Amino acid sequence: MPVTHRTSRSLRVLLDPPNPALAVRLGLQPDIEVVASPQARPEVALVEEVASVGALLAEDPQCRVLVLTGSAHPGLREAALAAGAAGLVLRDGPDGDLADSVRRAAMGETVVDPALDAP
Repeated sequence: MPVTHRTSRSLRVLLDPPNPALAVRLGLQPDIEVVASPQARPEVALVEEVASVGALLAEDPQCRVLVLTGSAHPGLREAALAAGAAGLVLRDGPDGDLADSVRRAAMGETVVDPALDAP
């Protein structure tokens, strides 16, 4: 049975609110480590509420925040970006797409899932 080893430098990701199933899915990525609190200095935070963006950025302005959503809602994209989010991604999309979005956000990109990109 193959053994997956973490890279020497894992990308720390915070889930707000905690989501055990999503933590397991992301934790299967060899370069992603899900952390339990903002004190762990995550590079990226995944939040479910636009209102959470400002609070996380106030605590750690260097953290890139992505808003998770199940579907497109009118004005959600604009509200998330206006709040300072690094993007908007689908919560239930393929694991690889979500992990790629986290990596891209960590590198400074604005990430909006193409399914949510329409104004």
